[in-house]
Amino acid sequence: MAEADPAGGGEALPNDAASTVEIPCLIHCNGRDSQTQLPVQLSHPVPMENVQNHILQLVADGIGQGPLIVEKIIGPNGSDVTSFSTLQECGFPADMKDASEQLLEFFLVSKEGEGWGPENQLEVNVVLEDGSQKQIVVHVVNENRRKRYLGGYRHKKTGIEYHHASAQTLPEPRKWDNSNKNHRDTQTYDEKTRSVQTTREHGTQMTRPDLDLDFSNDREVVPGQYFDSNAWAERRLRNTIIMQCYWRGYIARKRAYNLREENFHKQEAQQQAEQEMAEKAQVQHRREIQRRMHPRTYEDFEILYNELENWRYHETERITKNSRDERERLAALAQLLHKETKLLQTIDRLKITANNENREKKIKKMLELMAKPKQWQMSDGEVAEVHTPFSTRAKELMELHHGLNLPLLTIDERLDVLLHVKWTVKECDCNLTRDIVDLIDREADLLNRGRGEKSLDGLRRRISNLFLQFIETPEFNPEAARFQQVPHDFMKRSNVQPLS
Repeated sequence: MAEADPAGGGEALPNDAASTVEIPCLIHCNGRDSQTQLPVQLSHPVPMENVQNHILQLVADGIGQGPLIVEKIIGPNGSDVTSFSTLQECGFPADMKDASEQLLEFFLVSKEGEGWGPENQLEVNVVLEDGSQKQIVVHVVNENRRKRYLGGYRHKKTGIEYHHASAQTLPEPRKWDNSNKNHRDTQTYDEKTRSVQTTREHGTQMTRPDLDLDFSNDREVVPGQYFDSNAWAERRLRNTIIMQCYWRGYIARKRAYNLREENFHKQEAQQQAEQEMAEKAQVQHRREIQRRMHPRTYEDFEILYNELENWRYHETERITKNSRDERERLAALAQLLHKETKLLQTIDRLKITANNENREKKIKKMLELMAKPKQWQMSDGEVAEVHTPFSTRAKELMELHHGLNLPLLTIDERLDVLLHVKWTVKECDCNLTRDIVDLIDREADLLNRGRGEKSLDGLRRRISNLFLQFIETPEFNPEAARFQQVPHDFMKRSNVQPLS
């Protein structure tokens, strides 16, 4: 069953009268019947989906109801054609010329429920004044219709919009008396002309001796105080002063509000700045601690050496002031020298660790730069990435070097990596590649004999270093030529010269 598009979707049917024909349609929508004309194009297949969307949109715009669905469509021959794809399949001619003499019936229902207003009954217990309870049956009509927009207002500070609501109960329809709607008297009106001479038919009768008048219904009218221009000017001045008081009060309240807002924003900005400064100080403190716990650069080790020297100087001063004799002072200085030696050894170990990590990062960065694709600036402003044969070769060597340094590999995985490295280096026959092949064969033999990983650390480092030397050679990896500060003479390097 098709569903009405709430946004008015669906492909529009043709409206050209010269190339279209109108099909009469009878629409049954929730107990209401209506008729309309459906324009379709001649000699052209008409999809049923477009027809259903057109009918649903017409009904939705006409009654202002919620989403509708097509329950059933009856074709010209009286059968259900809801599942057909085109009008021609429903029994209409292919050229659609005689389609205006046939009829389509559409049965529509609401999507949320059936009917235009299914009534439900609610039983409500009401407590009366005397304390007794009475059960009242309330009939609820659930009618899907669009509520009218009756205006509203918007809160200036929060920006929330409030709409005026309408009553849920619809007003009772007015009942017109149609009994005399077609009567002759209602169609024509007999006009009459009458003239009135007001200046002639009124007057004032004064008393006189021979005439007695009735004064029982007379009333006396006394004029009030005269409102001259001075009184009007005084009244305007008084009202002007009142308006000025209200206006000045508004200006004062507005200024006070702006001052409060400015003070609030200033305090908020100050608190935010203090919070940012505290966070920066905390980050800097953690960074300083990290630099002393795990130094990596030359500046980090300079800080450690300076702090060690400062500590040694103050400790020497303290020992010199607090020592009672020479023997005690020498013993304290010897102990201080021992502590300083231990700290220097610790710094040296940290320096070795930092050098190893920095070397690994440098090698990893160099290999990534070698394998990075070339970037070309296009005429339209975009940047295109191009993988060249040299960058592809560098990427393969980088992956092999990364596989050689992976820990916690099984024996089969390690042998697979060694085999790929061996095939790669055997493409070039020289002393360097032969050394790598010999070392790979030696590690494979030791792995097959079941040797432990700790006993193979030195051998694996030799293989990794030689393979890195293989990668840094421009004859084997052309991308390595960009990273050589001074070009090496190929004839002076005997380990990379071809042997065959």
